[in-house]
Amino acid sequence: MKVAFLVAPEGIEQVELTDPWQAVRDAGGTPRLVSTRPGRVQAFHHLDKADTFEVDRVVKDVKVGEYDALVLPGGVANPDLLRLDDHAVAFVKGFFEAGKPVAAICHAPWTLVEADVVRGRTLTSWPSLRTDITNAGGKWVDEQVSVCTSGPNTLITSRRPDDLNAFDEAFVEEFTKKGASP
Repeated sequence: MKVAFLVAPEGIEQVELTDPWQAVRDAGGTPRLVSTRPGRVQAFHHLDKADTFEVDRVVKDVKVGEYDALVLPGGVANPDLLRLDDHAVAFVKGFFEAGKPVAAICHAPWTLVEADVVRGRTLTSWPSLRTDITNAGGKWVDEQVSVCTSGPNTLITSRRPDDLNAFDEAFVEEFTKKGASP
């Protein structure tokens, strides 16, 4: 399985990138870092700078058809910056239109709200996104992981870094079930 990890140039919660990335690798998949700019992206441990990671592809130059699934790491600034990039929003929306699975954790559903893909869907997130998700027509739940199949694709969401084990397990299971097996 080839999995796109879409991130902004900065503000990514590092563990929400590295932990799912390793889960994809452990399942025999190929993770690819896609961002709005080339070069390196700056990850954070909450509000403190952490490591940087090399971008594989720039979102304006990729197509949904190149990937089997999408992972959206959180971090407060990361999804907020992605929401401002038309190419990033279109890329996210394209996975829903293509019926491909998407996994988003913590603040990442802000990008889903911007892409207008949460209407009629059940999902979880960092608690402060509850109103945004509800206002966008989604049903917010306070659960470790939510797997929603009531739409054109499967949407897997989790609330926070403490939920990463359940998140990784759920999305890897779903990604491999949907024919994106390694």
